[in-house]
Amino acid sequence: MSGSALYETFARAPLAFDHGEGAWLVTTGGERYLDFAAGIAVNSLGHGHPHLVEALREQAGKLWHTSNLYEVPEQRKLGERLVDSTFADKVFFTNSGAEALECAIKTARRYHYVKGNPEKFRIITFEGAFHGRTLATIAAGGQPKYLEGFGPKVEGFDQVALGDIEAVKTAITGETAGILIEPVQGEGGIRAVPAETLKTLRRLCDEHDLLLIYDEVQCGVGRTGKFFAYEWSGAVPDIMAIAKGIGGGFPMGACLATDEAASGMTPGVHGTTFGGNPLAMAVGNAVLDVVLGDGFLDEVNRKALLFKQGLASIVDEFPTVFDEIRGIGLILGLKCRMPNAGVNMAFREEKLLTVPGGDNVVRLLPPLTLTDDDIREGLVRIRSAAAKLASGAPGH
Repeated sequence: MSGSALYETFARAPLAFDHGEGAWLVTTGGERYLDFAAGIAVNSLGHGHPHLVEALREQAGKLWHTSNLYEVPEQRKLGERLVDSTFADKVFFTNSGAEALECAIKTARRYHYVKGNPEKFRIITFEGAFHGRTLATIAAGGQPKYLEGFGPKVEGFDQVALGDIEAVKTAITGETAGILIEPVQGEGGIRAVPAETLKTLRRLCDEHDLLLIYDEVQCGVGRTGKFFAYEWSGAVPDIMAIAKGIGGGFPMGACLATDEAASGMTPGVHGTTFGGNPLAMAVGNAVLDVVLGDGFLDEVNRKALLFKQGLASIVDEFPTVFDEIRGIGLILGLKCRMPNAGVNMAFREEKLLTVPGGDNVVRLLPPLTLTDDDIREGLVRIRSAAAKLASGAPGH
């Protein structure tokens, strides 16, 4: 796209897709690719899912947008379904994960403000995190490559090493409002946070009157084999940001909170023009119809086990290419011994789409609806790419 009318902020692959079905994408030239990227964990139900297509088509014929000046019945319905299936009592709908995180951060700060503690605004975050691209969320993520050139870093974020509980304790001051963490770091390299760590963070928050905030933008909505990843640990948050999979490809996100945590979010203190519009709500409700349906998450876990077993065999077979498998459910990563960009390219040459991540990892984020045949075909392509990479490695 070089020289086009678009900002040149993306290093796009030279691929353009015309249509998709399930876990497959077809280019404008008719080539078929197996999609284990899913729009970076967005296309949770694959491409062209009939229930989502029908929900969007039906709503598009009725009403697109009214704004939040009026009641949006489908918004109320989706909010209630999210509340019924999670820790939360309240939901605020957004257009993206970054906006959901902004709402989460504002919710935490506002909670302490209305409690008479306006000095409590700082949030502890973790190295390797990715929370979005707004000025506040790049500060929360703390990665220099995303901060460079955008002026002074937004104040109020204290970053510590992932898993270093003593550093967390040291970072807590009279100005600390909360702790923000991804239960599974996605962009950071598919690093799952141990359950005991999350439980310890929950205890620290309770002891110090802090709010525990989860970023489940990438790991939520069934991707780990539970509706949300925090369910594996039982360490319940006060606030949670979600997006990506909840829209199945339609741009939407949400901030979920307990009544207590959301107590400062009163009329006029926060808003959105497009968030929670009828089109997004129709699709979000359709996604939940499927993901919360009988047996769906059991199938995610079964397929994840099948996939991981196949990957383990390949990792063992090609130790010059891969180091280990990471992740849970269908948010998986291959830690590479070779540069992950080259491994990702080798997969693409086998017409398999994956996503590079931090810590020299290639992310495998297939649709949750992929079939056993899709898994087997993906493993064939991963093995073929690995064999070609290994044959070119030193010593071969």
